[in-house]
Amino acid sequence: MSKKDKEMSPISREIVDVEGIYTDEAGHEEHLHRGEEFPADMMLGTTEWELTELVYDNHHQGNTDKRLVSKED
Repeated sequence: MSKKDKEMSPISREIVDVEGIYTDEAGHEEHLHRGEEFPADMMLGTTEWELTELVYDNHHQGNTDKRLVSKED
């Protein structure tokens, strides 16, 4: 049995640790932020959630840091 087989997916009403896109057992996707609760499904009630995509905000405009650009002599 691998380590992944022993891990439990988060369930409804637990707190989100990592911001990202999560998918529930019914296939519904939600963008959840750290500190929020995993929502319950209207039909299923308590459901498991799986992280399907990390949301990463690097807070820059895509330019190279000026300290890394060589200077002309």
